[in-house]
Amino acid sequence: ALEENLDKRLFGQHLVSKVVVKAVKGFLNNSNVKKPLALSLHGWTGTGKNFVSKIVAESIYKGGLQSKYVHQFVATLHFPHAHNINLYKDQLQSWIRGNVSICPRSLFIFDEMDKMHAGLIDSIKPFLDYYEFLDGVSYRQAIFIFLSNAGAEKITEVALDFWRNGKRREDIQLQDVQNALSVSVFNNKNSGFWHSTLIDRNLIDYFVPFLPLEYKHVKMCVRVEIESRGYAVDEDILTRIADEMTYFPREERIYSDKGCKTVDAKLDYYYDF
Repeated sequence: ALEENLDKRLFGQHLVSKVVVKAVKGFLNNSNVKKPLALSLHGWTGTGKNFVSKIVAESIYKGGLQSKYVHQFVATLHFPHAHNINLYKDQLQSWIRGNVSICPRSLFIFDEMDKMHAGLIDSIKPFLDYYEFLDGVSYRQAIFIFLSNAGAEKITEVALDFWRNGKRREDIQLQDVQNALSVSVFNNKNSGFWHSTLIDRNLIDYFVPFLPLEYKHVKMCVRVEIESRGYAVDEDILTRIADEMTYFPREERIYSDKGCKTVDAKLDYYYDF
């Protein structure tokens, strides 16, 4: 179901589909895992990071994101004040400890990692490490997914290089991006992973790059959204919506700067729902 959903509903992200399916499937099928699965998803807004974490949740839990075993944290909502960082660290540790005690196969999603206070995420380092038990609790079956805009510039740089050299986007390999991405995130002061021990100790299993979306991918998003609402696709409206999006770099106008983020709102404007 995970593979099928990503193929049908995620556009322009061949690396994501490949890595996420391989990582999640391999982890769930391994009866002797040595540590929890930790995936860090990086890219511009609207490229599909939240969407992928939602599909992962739906493929594992009956209730998807609504399941009581899925826990979402949004940096600006749950950890807003820098002066409370020690309190947040204690709360985060006890929240994870409590939930994994109830269900070893818990999923934790951390959104807006680029807005998280540096050092806070390091408080969960023991839970991501190779310990068999910590105070009688095993965290090895848990899954952690981090979502961040940090590193998006580096990903775009690689994509643009391929485009300018006349190479196909689909030929970009994980190794073309992953190392540069992890270094960029580690050294980015505006990243919750700034000088993080999670990166230092290689506790993040995969840094997953979300490529910026092109005009054709935006049109695919619009088409699927119209169909999902049960309407016949009007090609004129579809093209008009895609044309209204803003694209970058300024000269070439290749990539949508909001990805597919505002497609929903634009459809409401054109259709009398």
